Amino acid sequence: MALFAAARQGRKDDAELGTGVWRRAHDRFRRGLDRYHQILEGVEDDAVYNELAGIANQLAQLLPRVRECCATAQAQHPSEGLDIPGALLQVHRALSRAGNALATTAEAAAMARLDGERWGIASAGLENVRRRAEVVAEDVVEAERLLEAPA
Repeated sequence: MALFAAARQGRKDDAELGTGVWRRAHDRFRRGLDRYHQILEGVEDDAVYNELAGIANQLAQLLPRVRECCATAQAQHPSEGLDIPGALLQVHRALSRAGNALATTAEAAAMARLDGERWGIASAGLENVRRRAEVVAEDVVEAERLLEAPA
């Protein structure tokens, strides 16, 4: 059954996000979120896990917003290839930054996990994860703002 669900989701994604740059921006963000959650699986320290899980929840709440940005951008300026529509260049840039920032947030979480295992609670590492997660949220807000701005 999971195979059919994945195929249905893929068709839905194609319809809403296209197969171009907007789909790629969404998928990159989703992969970064998946990676962050994979890192949580290996955390043994409860305090570190609880902090990282709270940040994971905040990041997960951004995924529907990223999807909405990408679907709106696809509706306004469809993309089926690698060319970024010039009118939404800054939107794509903000979404790309959000995906990159999410990847570095996952890396910071991995480092905080290792520091927590080695030295106990990794408060400096956790603060770094929080700060990077804030950058992700700021980039998503920027993409939303740019989409709402009159052309």
